Amino acid sequence: MAGMLTAVIVYMSVLVVVGAWRSRRVRTGDDFLVAGRRLPARVLVFTLLATWIGSGSLFGGAGLGYRSGFSALWQSAGAWVGIALVYFIAPRVRRIAQYTVPDILELRYGPAARVLGTLTTVLAYATIAAYQFRGGGRLLALVAGVDPGTGALITAVFCVLFTSLAGMLSIAYLDVGNGLVMTVAVMFGVAFLIGDAGGLSASLAALEPHQVSLFGDMGAQAAFALFLPTMFLLLGEANMYQKFFSARDERAARLAVVGWIAGTIVVETLIDSTGILGSLALGGLGVAESEEIVIRVATDVLPPVLGVLLVCGAAAIVVSTANSFLLTPSTNLIRDVYQRFINPAVTDRQVVLYTRLIVVAVGALGYVAGNFFPTILAMALWAYTMYGAGITPALLGALLWKRATRAGGVASILAGMLTTLVWEIVGLARAVDGNPEYLFGWQTAYPALALSIATLVVVSLATPPPTAAEVELRPAGP
Repeated sequence: MAGMLTAVIVYMSVLVVVGAWRSRRVRTGDDFLVAGRRLPARVLVFTLLATWIGSGSLFGGAGLGYRSGFSALWQSAGAWVGIALVYFIAPRVRRIAQYTVPDILELRYGPAARVLGTLTTVLAYATIAAYQFRGGGRLLALVAGVDPGTGALITAVFCVLFTSLAGMLSIAYLDVGNGLVMTVAVMFGVAFLIGDAGGLSASLAALEPHQVSLFGDMGAQAAFALFLPTMFLLLGEANMYQKFFSARDERAARLAVVGWIAGTIVVETLIDSTGILGSLALGGLGVAESEEIVIRVATDVLPPVLGVLLVCGAAAIVVSTANSFLLTPSTNLIRDVYQRFINPAVTDRQVVLYTRLIVVAVGALGYVAGNFFPTILAMALWAYTMYGAGITPALLGALLWKRATRAGGVASILAGMLTTLVWEIVGLARAVDGNPEYLFGWQTAYPALALSIATLVVVSLATPPPTAAEVELRPAGP
């Protein structure tokens, strides 16, 4: 255990040193927020991969794999389909050359959409950052005996300080190393588990029947309730758009998507497989303990060298995702609220300084929010649904549907955001043994997405069509 803790400390120290060194190149607000719009495809691939693969996969996905088997991949499959669809819109997003998703929302739907989009993003992304902190707390608890709450606080402080120091220019390049470490770590971990069980055929034969069935023990409705929020979050994912805005050109953005989907399929399948195969080596874990299966495999099953590598890969997953999900809502607040409505004449130096201060505030919000959810998977699904229903239908309408109107876009954001809040609050209020009891037995994703999409279509068709400038997503005027 001491060796694993030392390895994590050394790895984090290297990140800090390299981040501090690269942060010296930050000269302008563009450098801090969108890496000066000069990231090549090879860097974009790894920063997109490292951002998307987070504690939701490492703890929530692997834990679900432990309990339900390969049906856990329904959640991951939502991302795969989402990325495949993103391939067709990535060049246009880079061509628009903005900074944030609310920038796009205002171009099509007006200032109200910008404000609502920012509010939705902050709520969802602070929650996603929060479960990275909780994941880091669990990691430290298992490898160092630290209280999980204290470990979450240590993780939060580290990620907040690192993000406020680095900015996009540093984070993107550091994610190349993080992406490589996490990929290699889970590949070796799964290879060992298969060999330890007597080979692939023996491993599959040893699993329970529900672990190798299409929907496992969860059923089709629950499986699609995993698939849909993940897909819709991915299609509107603000980190992704901010990184497309950081791309060198449209070709780099499109090439990066190809590498990203391949990497995501491989890494998420390996992480879930670690949980599934871990059920053979470490049986009898409860729900909370099963979410720690990847770390437990590293500490209790793998040889020391592979265990250290997997723990470092887990740390890379937590830190890289937390960085991006702290930076993006902070960028939203500085660009979409302060610069847009309060101080349009803000200088580059002020943008960098104020964004760093906002990172601290968002991190504190996320740390507090993390105490209100029973599991990491529950946090992930709430955040995915909040963003996927609140932002994605309106955003895709802005990019792909010429008939979408200002009123339709604003109404869609409100419908998705408010339905998610109400449905979740009612479900938690009626909870039995910590399990939410949703209205009519439907998970939040179904009503939230249905109402958001229906509202966009109905209100848009009932109101006057948009102007040519709005459809082209360019500012009105000469």
